[in-house]
Amino acid sequence: MSKNSEVTTSTVFRYKQNGAILTCDYSSDSIISGHLIALVDDNGCLNMRYHQINTNGELMTGTCQSTPEILPNGKMRLHETWQWTSGDLSKGSSILEEI
Repeated sequence: MSKNSEVTTSTVFRYKQNGAILTCDYSSDSIISGHLIALVDDNGCLNMRYHQINTNGELMTGTCQSTPEILPNGKMRLHETWQWTSGDLSKGSSILEEI
């Protein structure tokens, strides 16, 4: 995880997909409430927009490109590059793995 990320190992993402549209609610010890919406392309890659309220009471927004990897155990790993569209506008990368 990039150090400018608010996502931690405690973040839980709850994804739902309907065709090419993916939505998600998420929260953690540092994020009170977060939501994302994404379009899924033919290769399963995600073009996302997200917004969240952190424990400092700040509304944060950003964009993310995510590439899925199916692991040998059948679970999914997402390789993400993202950028804040609020705050310092910094960029980062994350790897999320299904538990």
